[in-house]
Amino acid sequence: MPAFRLSADVAAAFPDTLIALVTATGLRGHESWPGTAAALTGLERQLADGSWQPADENDPRIGAWHTAYRSFGTNPRRIRPSVDALGRRLAKKGALPRINPAVDSYNVVSVRHGLPAGAFDLDRVAGEVVIRRADGTESFTPLGEPDTIENPKPGEIVYADTTDVLTRHWNHRDAHRTRVTEDSTRVVFVLETLHADRDGHLLTAAAGELRDLIAPHAEQTMVRHLGPADPEVTV
Repeated sequence: MPAFRLSADVAAAFPDTLIALVTATGLRGHESWPGTAAALTGLERQLADGSWQPADENDPRIGAWHTAYRSFGTNPRRIRPSVDALGRRLAKKGALPRINPAVDSYNVVSVRHGLPAGAFDLDRVAGEVVIRRADGTESFTPLGEPDTIENPKPGEIVYADTTDVLTRHWNHRDAHRTRVTEDSTRVVFVLETLHADRDGHLLTAAAGELRDLIAPHAEQTMVRHLGPADPEVTV
């Protein structure tokens, strides 16, 4: 099973980072996930009746990621953190995209709690995954663009395995190779905060909610945490 590691450089720059890793094995992505469907429609109903709004860049949860992006040279209003882009899309369209049950599950949890989320198909991951600064030589193939190759900028924070980059701009966009599909059976879902002291309870709640959506459709689930105090975990 692969290890996930937070590099010393990133841990020093963002010392209150906390990442929840929700692992699912024996995932059944082709069956109906009624809990996820209900969570999506329920959140969209709350938006429509005005009882809930997604967090925007004025919210400290999103603002922290804007500050982080600027620190490594990314303009967050042009290249937005995933949760920011997803919340803006929801506010504009009134609905979240339906991709597949696993992806839909982390999307609804992400936007509900204002925390970036993503996932990797572990059968497509090569070796350990490190959250680190790019050196400019790496390659990245964006999700949905298998014929496109990008090169992250030196200093940009990325998730990378031993083959290439799995996310750009920390959590802006995932790679095509490790995308989660209905056929994915071993998946690690990722939820992140830069302020564990302030938002750690939200991360705990979000990880629990995500696990509850996934568990009826998996043989086994587990939650682990990655941060400066515990910079490496095996999933």
